[in-house]
Amino acid sequence: MTDTQQTPSDADTIVQVRARMPHPAFLLEGGMDALAAMNKVAASTDIPEMILHLVTLRASQINGCSWCTVEHTRELREVDGTSEERIAAVASWREAPYFTARERAALAFTEAVTRVADKTDAVPDELWNEVSAVFSKREIAALLFSICTINAWNRINAAIRQPAGKR
Repeated sequence: MTDTQQTPSDADTIVQVRARMPHPAFLLEGGMDALAAMNKVAASTDIPEMILHLVTLRASQINGCSWCTVEHTRELREVDGTSEERIAAVASWREAPYFTARERAALAFTEAVTRVADKTDAVPDELWNEVSAVFSKREIAALLFSICTINAWNRINAAIRQPAGKR
């Protein structure tokens, strides 16, 4: 064997991930309908779909949900036409120049609501005021439904280890 010929090692092989069980949303009658209904409620206002997609991607990143992270990245790219630079910057949105005041408020709100156990005051007045300055009460309600729904999906997917790209 010469220096230019190498055999693949286990370290170079893509790890196959399998879900622990079939998805609960399909196992329990009405499970998918319940989660879909919450998403429908979240989309029932004039809040831009792109903001909801940013919210779902950010929560999924925080929660380590590979399926949702891949899916919501795809939505941002294919449905919203979002650039790769902007998508890549969602995880570090505070330092990135790609986001509007409304998007920044939604992302900060998403982080706070997703991490409710990390602080004694999960959503401080300062953040609430920032969100209220750029969103109506109905839009805030839609954000809350969207954030809560994606957190439910993330927790189910993480518990069963739902792999990215598998439906």
